[in-house]
Amino acid sequence: MKVSREQMAENRRRILDEASRLFRDKGFDAVSVAEVMKAAGLTHGGFYGHFDSKNDLVAQTLAHVLALDAGGGNLHAYLDAYLSPKHRDNAADGCPTAGLAADIRHQTTAARVAMTEGLRSQIDRISAALPGVKPADRRRAAIGTWAAMVGAVILARAIDDPVLSDEVLEQTRAWIDAGISSASVS
Repeated sequence: MKVSREQMAENRRRILDEASRLFRDKGFDAVSVAEVMKAAGLTHGGFYGHFDSKNDLVAQTLAHVLALDAGGGNLHAYLDAYLSPKHRDNAADGCPTAGLAADIRHQTTAARVAMTEGLRSQIDRISAALPGVKPADRRRAAIGTWAAMVGAVILARAIDDPVLSDEVLEQTRAWIDAGISSASVS
């Protein structure tokens, strides 16, 4: 039975969504193509109708999930959600940058290009969410903010002390707020 274009597109989206969740939860190397297809509710045999290889799946998954991972116009609300215990404790549905950045250097050029484009987009989104910051300082503030946010989540996930983990998130938020306030136009 032939599958419609619409169903093919829906199947592909499900594969990308499940691959993204599994990669963020377990890492690229710990997830098999068969596991992704099973999670998407599809047979392993259908994989090659969508992707050339697992490396192709990795690159396309990154492009897909990074396009969905938007900060948004309300930076304070985004900071609250991002630098929270809920986000820290939910890697599978959390930020793909915090979940996968360390592993990207071991991936293909296409995967690194997808991460690069995702980083550019996130810097642009954060820059746009900083209207009170002097234009000359906006990009620097956006890069520093994003780097601090991602780093804080990575560190908060890596340690076994819940009090220190919470403190890393809280103090990073306070540090970002102070930095944004000092860079604002008077």
